[in-house]
Amino acid sequence: MVVDHFTPHGMLQPVPYHHVAVGTGARHVPVSGQIARRPDGTAVAPGDLAGQVAQALRNIAIGLAGVDATFSDVLRLTFYVTRWAPEKTGDLMAGVEAVAGEIGLPTPLPPASLIGDDHLFEPDVLVEVEATALLD
Repeated sequence: MVVDHFTPHGMLQPVPYHHVAVGTGARHVPVSGQIARRPDGTAVAPGDLAGQVAQALRNIAIGLAGVDATFSDVLRLTFYVTRWAPEKTGDLMAGVEAVAGEIGLPTPLPPASLIGDDHLFEPDVLVEVEATALLD
């Protein structure tokens, strides 16, 4: 296995992600920030954080598949969410849970960060997701 995810004893529990990933592969694969758009640019789930999270993760899966990678190869995920507030956690996780089985996203997730921002590059974009994978 190229990437091993784990949470050492003594780190905050429970959380929906592992705290640590150890990678031993040689090919570093960053997948640029993905948003809730179809290939033709059509917006998916306007105004719906859960729906946008699900579509952004689908787009990450497509990027990974392009290099024969899956979420098991992902070292880390970064979520950028507009106007973040803790009460949005349920919607964010609903989007993750809605698509996890479809795209092979493990739970707990790989190590992840969530960064709140006032806005992203277009006003209808509620979330952007980046991934970094490692392959042999």
